[in-house]
Amino acid sequence: MKLSYALCLAAAGAFALSAQAEEHLKSLNPQGISKEIPAGTDFYHHVNKKWMEANPLTDEYSRYGMFNILNDSSNNRVRRIVTGLAATNPKPGTNAYKIASLYEAAMDSTRRNKLGAQPIQAHLKKIENAKPEEMTDLFLWMHKEYGSPLIGAGPSEDLGNSKVYSMYVSGPGLGLGDRDYYLKNDKRNKSVREAYQKLINRMMVLAGYKKGDAARIAKNVMKIEKLIADSTWTREESRNLPAMYNVRTIDQVKDMYPHFPWDRFFIETMGIQTPETVIVTNINTAKQGDNLMASLSDREKKDLYLWEYVSQAAPYLSDDFSDASFEFNKVMSGVKQQRPRWKRALGVTEGYLGEAIGELYVEKYFPESSKKYMEDLIENLRNALGKHIMHLPWMSDDTKLQALKKLNAITVKIGYPDKWKDYSELIIDPELSYYENAHNAGMWAVKKQLEKWGKPVDRTEWGMTPQTINAYYNPINNEIVFPAGILQAPFFDAESSDAENYGGIGVVIGHELTHGFDDQGCNFDADGNMVNWWKPEDAEAFKNLTQGLVAQFDEVEVLPGLHANGQYTLGENIADQGGLRVAMTAFKDSQLKKGVDINSEAAKIDGFTPSQVFYMNFANLWAQNTRPEEIRSLTTGDVHSLGENRVNVSLRNIEPFFEAFGITEGQPLFRPASERVIIW
Repeated sequence: MKLSYALCLAAAGAFALSAQAEEHLKSLNPQGISKEIPAGTDFYHHVNKKWMEANPLTDEYSRYGMFNILNDSSNNRVRRIVTGLAATNPKPGTNAYKIASLYEAAMDSTRRNKLGAQPIQAHLKKIENAKPEEMTDLFLWMHKEYGSPLIGAGPSEDLGNSKVYSMYVSGPGLGLGDRDYYLKNDKRNKSVREAYQKLINRMMVLAGYKKGDAARIAKNVMKIEKLIADSTWTREESRNLPAMYNVRTIDQVKDMYPHFPWDRFFIETMGIQTPETVIVTNINTAKQGDNLMASLSDREKKDLYLWEYVSQAAPYLSDDFSDASFEFNKVMSGVKQQRPRWKRALGVTEGYLGEAIGELYVEKYFPESSKKYMEDLIENLRNALGKHIMHLPWMSDDTKLQALKKLNAITVKIGYPDKWKDYSELIIDPELSYYENAHNAGMWAVKKQLEKWGKPVDRTEWGMTPQTINAYYNPINNEIVFPAGILQAPFFDAESSDAENYGGIGVVIGHELTHGFDDQGCNFDADGNMVNWWKPEDAEAFKNLTQGLVAQFDEVEVLPGLHANGQYTLGENIADQGGLRVAMTAFKDSQLKKGVDINSEAAKIDGFTPSQVFYMNFANLWAQNTRPEEIRSLTTGDVHSLGENRVNVSLRNIEPFFEAFGITEGQPLFRPASERVIIW
């Protein structure tokens, strides 16, 4: 169970009207500021309306903004790297050979379409032909090779002792991800269920099944997954980390879940001896998996296994399978056109060989000067957050000392790993089908994860590739990580003003630092262990403040009849607000050292004071155009608030923002001081 809290999963936007074609992306364009919408009325559209009008959604996108622009820039760079490797005639067995070969297989639709479902036929027959006395063997084989039907398990950092790996046991997952899709009967959720069932039907027919058999498989899968959904946590409950930490002896687990072959499960599927203790993440969902193991007929189990097998194979088979997936995606996100084949091929190649590509990426595109700038900036932000902690009116001195201890212990990773992943044992063979190569790569990744068992935790490991456009905080390592990919405008640009950089990457740094103290990060101490370091009265004050922030977001209607979910997005909302406040303090301190008053007329940048530019570039990060279907999907399943709310709702709590733009009582964005929520 890997925990980390990334900056953003939603797209955003900026004033770079032709940025897709530019190598050097640009930051804030003052000409894009709307004079028709006052800052105090709607700051998000004040900054972003012109960009949004100039960048209407194309059929390929369900949402489009700066993260898409940066991803396109990164993809174009990576594409040049990958396609250029084949021309060098790389030696078999080298990383270059593996990258070029896998990408070529992904691009070879002619071969895949000719093969159709042939690469998976032998294993479909294996599932179908299993005899009653072979069903346990089939269950173990599925777990070892293709998925985790009815139960899940694997090693990860121990929440209570972050230096060691422990074995986690979880219940079965859901094909649709969220329980509400199965349990709620409103129009939206019914349409998603219908589309999912249609997807299963279509793919099973493509796999070679008759329509009647495909319909039966779809019906059984929906029945089983609905039963699983009944026992699954809500989105809000899934953010309760202490509830996920249920240490049990293996004998207790065998008593709790008697229908799983536990010893064979560990020995045969993982290649390890049965552990003495495990950590159960969701006791009830695991119990439902055990109940289903006992109550489902062999036919129902086979149908579940068949779907799990086909669904994981589908992206690597013929275009018919991809087309079926896309039809389902249209319902989920509203997108109207598939991504180009090269983007999909690149995504798979990066998924399996991301660090090998990243090593080439940083050699060409990441200057060491950016790393040095970031190191200085992060220390400025760390000092600023320390100031905020020391002056918190709601926290006791004893707890402040523990908070400062944690803050000072946060490890920083910038750009790329100190040591690169070893891909020498990964075999990519051009003679094999695309599916076989992808499966072998997946099995290699599982093997590498299982090899961690019994070893100390490697804290040098990265959870993102260097070319990724994102950042994250990992509470178990107590670390913040900034890949090279995000160190571009509008987040960071050596040619831009300090105001833009602090309003961009500065807020991101503050955001990630603050994650160490959000509703989940606050559960972990300076060493990354899940222990309580709060005095009871401080914990109560913190909880009361966070509930005020929940209420602010809950009141926002994102679509007719659909409100934002303040509890589910609480961690990101705390981090957004904390990032804004801390980055402004760091920015102000940095400018005072230079003798610059960030609110003075003399320091104006393109007609705006530095403090105004700071807030405008922050808003600029989150500009986006989004389809209604995607808004609904994000509100259901994304822990981040929509871009508009990340700007408007967060800023309504921040006095320096009001001062920068002269926002006073009577204007829509103004919030009286008594109603503002200030946490960090």
